[in-house]
Amino acid sequence: MKFFVDTAEIDPIKELAATGLLDGVTTNPSLIHKSGRDFMEVTKEICSIVDGPVSAEVVALDHDTMMKEAEVLRKIADNVCIKVPLTVDGLKTCKALTEDGTMVNVTLCFSANQALLAAKAGATFISPFVGRHDDNGFDGMDLIRDIRLIYDNYLFDTEILVASVRHTNHVLESAKIGADVMTAPPKVIHALFKHVLTDKGIEGFLKDWEATGQSII
Repeated sequence: MKFFVDTAEIDPIKELAATGLLDGVTTNPSLIHKSGRDFMEVTKEICSIVDGPVSAEVVALDHDTMMKEAEVLRKIADNVCIKVPLTVDGLKTCKALTEDGTMVNVTLCFSANQALLAAKAGATFISPFVGRHDDNGFDGMDLIRDIRLIYDNYLFDTEILVASVRHTNHVLESAKIGADVMTAPPKVIHALFKHVLTDKGIEGFLKDWEATGQSII
């Protein structure tokens, strides 16, 4: 499973990139607003930190303007992935961009039928929002299972990018189902490292090592 981080904050991206575990970055207008920085400037900086896809979202709702915005965004760097909403115009834009060799992330997916449409439009990634799905009384993991089954049935190349990840169990279940990618806030990714028995083990080893009176360096 590929790990993307869902943020527009530079320091957490650099920190995760240094681990060698980061495969890409997703952003959206809300995350850009939270960063307090210029959209083009911060996107360019993120693209210089990671080699993998960096999702930059259009804000227009009509196809023609989406295409104009995409033309500007994809000039930022070779690893920019254009993010479009799952609407008729969004999928029309997706088809046009993918046919031109541009990576496209179709976002705001809440049903397997929508995911099927995105795959038929040639999306590079489909982003089902599991956390928001859970918030509305549904099971986000059931959505991922349905999409995985449909994509495998027809051998679609579109990668399932699990989004709106709220906790580590979302990551675990997505990996068990066979999702291709997950994107999560930095705090969720850092939580994957944590286990009380790991902490206790380190504590015990250090205590015993100190008692030997030795030093490695």
